[in-house]
Amino acid sequence: MGREFIDMFDDWASTYDQTVSGEDLEYKEVFQGYDEILQSVVSYTKGDNVIEFGVGTGNLTKRLVNHGFNVYGVEPSLEMLKIAQVKVPDARIQEGDFLQFTSPVEQVDSIVSSYAFHHLTDEEKEHAIRNYSKLLASGGRIVFADTSFETKDAKRQSIETAIASYRHHLADDLSSEYYSDIPTLRNICENNEFDVIFRRKNQYVWLMIATKR
Repeated sequence: MGREFIDMFDDWASTYDQTVSGEDLEYKEVFQGYDEILQSVVSYTKGDNVIEFGVGTGNLTKRLVNHGFNVYGVEPSLEMLKIAQVKVPDARIQEGDFLQFTSPVEQVDSIVSSYAFHHLTDEEKEHAIRNYSKLLASGGRIVFADTSFETKDAKRQSIETAIASYRHHLADDLSSEYYSDIPTLRNICENNEFDVIFRRKNQYVWLMIATKR
């Protein structure tokens, strides 16, 4: 459920915002256009009440709140959570993850996330999307921005390119975490009553917009 990465995120919390701003050269391409990527998530979000998974330090959360959404944040890393609560006091942020969380009593209109869904295996992703299908009414929306790949072969080529470019931390990350390919994500969504489209945002990141039938 991604909780095997909590220690890493606790350690990363104090420098996460510097990383996403492009200061870490190994991950600069992953976070290229970071602000625009977050804004695109906001643009596709609909309704009033939003669950955000993997809040991190609250960068997407802040944009959602500023746009007028009621945000119910979910974050497994306590160190990240503390930063987000200070940064976005108007959001309701709780400890939890994509699969274990307390749902708001209000009707959920959208479920969003950025740079986090890859912490789940494909089987866990299927479980999560199935749960979200039950939470959302017809027309409700999932908007996830995350590193994904057009095909399994494209993922393999990206790992090889990272190794050849001496970006070994990135290569290890792409090899060890659970980055999915677009056909797998499409099947998961369509099998759980969602119509889905994908928009490429940079060399690594895709926006997934899934609307409940």
